[in-house]
Amino acid sequence: MTSARKSMPVRRVAGFSVHVFTASGGAVALLALDAAIERHFAICFAWLGLALFIDGIDGTLARFAKVSETAATIDGVILDLVVDFLTYVLVPVVAMWRSDLMPSTIAFWIGLVVVIASALYFADTRMKTNDYWFRGFPAIWNVFAFYLFVLRWPWQINAALSLAATAAMFAPVVFVHPLRVRRLRPLTIAATIVWFALAAVAIVEGLQPQAWVTVGLSALAVYFLLLPLARRPIWPRR
Repeated sequence: MTSARKSMPVRRVAGFSVHVFTASGGAVALLALDAAIERHFAICFAWLGLALFIDGIDGTLARFAKVSETAATIDGVILDLVVDFLTYVLVPVVAMWRSDLMPSTIAFWIGLVVVIASALYFADTRMKTNDYWFRGFPAIWNVFAFYLFVLRWPWQINAALSLAATAAMFAPVVFVHPLRVRRLRPLTIAATIVWFALAAVAIVEGLQPQAWVTVGLSALAVYFLLLPLARRPIWPRR
């Protein structure tokens, strides 16, 4: 038996292990959902932060393990989208509904609109440009909801921003993928690391952080929102 044949079982185990790692994000989503239902929102966002970490590195692991060759019976792209829909959309929507960010009835109906629109967005084959920018608001409702919890604006503003973000998913604008977009990548990755650190502090402080944390998170939000201006062309092509 050649060394290549001997290594195949090991490579297959590695490939399927990556899929299991991705799928574990679904279990994390359930833990976050339980915390949201019980109104333990800091714990909820701690679990969602772990889910973000899993989503951030599983693609690199998948490429390293060559899962399309070693574990081809599982479609990693579909698996990733299923888990992402839970952690990026469903759990944050429930968290907003169970909170006092908006009146419960209004939050519930806005949540229905968000879920329907996000399902369409996730299924859109034009979700990303050829240079890996997202077309429209990338349905990162976990981050969106996190900011609402930290900033604590009046419910009318929260409702208006939620509807605006929903519409922005289908707007002719782009949003950065912080790991894959080449334009200003080192600075963007550094900003992402700082964002995770500040978000962790906010979670430890029960989503009521000190002013410097709030200012830092707000400044980073401005950076990410303005970053598309560095793209040429700014608007996504068909």
